[in-house]
Amino acid sequence: MRDETAARVHLSALFRAAFGRSADEGAERTVLASAPGRLEVAGNHVDHQGGRVISAAIGERTWGLAAPNDGGRIRVVMEGFGTDEIDLAEEGWDAPRPADALSSGALVRGMAARFARDGGALAGFDMVTCSDVSPGCGLSSSAAFEVMVGACLAGLFGGGAWAGAAAAGSVPAGADGEGAVAVDPVALALAATTVEQRYFGKPCGAQDQLASACGGVVAIDFGPAVPVVEAVRLDAAARGFGIVLIDSRQDHSQHNDEFAAIPADMGRVARLLGVDRLGDGSVDELLDRLGAVRATLGDQCALRALHYYDEVARVNAQRVALERDDFAAFLGLVRASGVSSAQFLQNVSLRGPGTGGCQPAMLIQGLCAHWLGDRGAWRIHGGGFGGAVLAFVPLGEVDDFVAAMDVALGYEACRTVVVGGVGVRARRLP
Repeated sequence: MRDETAARVHLSALFRAAFGRSADEGAERTVLASAPGRLEVAGNHVDHQGGRVISAAIGERTWGLAAPNDGGRIRVVMEGFGTDEIDLAEEGWDAPRPADALSSGALVRGMAARFARDGGALAGFDMVTCSDVSPGCGLSSSAAFEVMVGACLAGLFGGGAWAGAAAAGSVPAGADGEGAVAVDPVALALAATTVEQRYFGKPCGAQDQLASACGGVVAIDFGPAVPVVEAVRLDAAARGFGIVLIDSRQDHSQHNDEFAAIPADMGRVARLLGVDRLGDGSVDELLDRLGAVRATLGDQCALRALHYYDEVARVNAQRVALERDDFAAFLGLVRASGVSSAQFLQNVSLRGPGTGGCQPAMLIQGLCAHWLGDRGAWRIHGGGFGGAVLAFVPLGEVDDFVAAMDVALGYEACRTVVVGGVGVRARRLP
């Protein structure tokens, strides 16, 4: 995991190799930006329906180094993810390109287009990127990348609609120290969310982007038009627990169709109830219309809607438990969330025919149940269908738990995670 100095040295060398010049050679300004990956602590698949979640930034970050060019083009070299070039003079350059869906290049195009559309004075620039956020295992590498690119744009050309401090009483703006670029993390995150939806092609909510942009540990209420983000305290170590993320090695990004089916199913139920989102209705309305939901949409849609309402109630209770320092109650609700995701939301294992022989995330949860019991807690992390499982493990058992899990799965599956990393940061370099 790199710090700012190591990232700057690495990216500077990459920039010179890619573009044949130093990043600050002839440039009015050079920008170094970064954004963290995130953990979904509470609230599985509720953000896109107006629910509530608890999320946390982690220490691992995605980094970018950018400088203007005079060629009217965006040229990007993404370590591990190829290169991309965008001609800003090309008609329709700012439109989504279906052939680029699910690519990092699509995110660059989308963030640049959204920046210009929001009033930013976009011009050509060169950028190199690297990342310590592992892709495909539920740490929201795409959200960290989007937010980082947006911070680079704000630093290069002025923040536009993303400039300025965060709202009073919310979380700190992404600026500190000499040359720091002030951005509104909520505005930046919401712009990044629309880019992931329209350009990347993933029908996500805004949880990942908000957690990455805002940093720390936050409770997010998606009920209002502009989500409300508030800091909460989560110190697992102080309560005697380590946080372990267990990679299933089943890349959840390869199952975007199954991910997309969840908000689609919930949306269908909402419309049958006469509302835009499930969060605009109530569980009592669902139960009153349950017969119609089952007859019209089927039981899976009904189960996913029931998961939504019960999961939001669990998130509310988890926040109260953390405020009261009742960690045992918090862990019990984590376990209940894991059960609901597996049984009712049904996003732990793949759902297609013949997939019963490939259920690594479900197997991991079974091993967690076997080794931890009620001494710890576990749940599917993020979108599901592979990805990773999040576990709270008693500190005295972490080493044995990790060793046993790695042996059982046959690879180094586990990493311990410290939550509360700083949010998006951008700095103009001298």
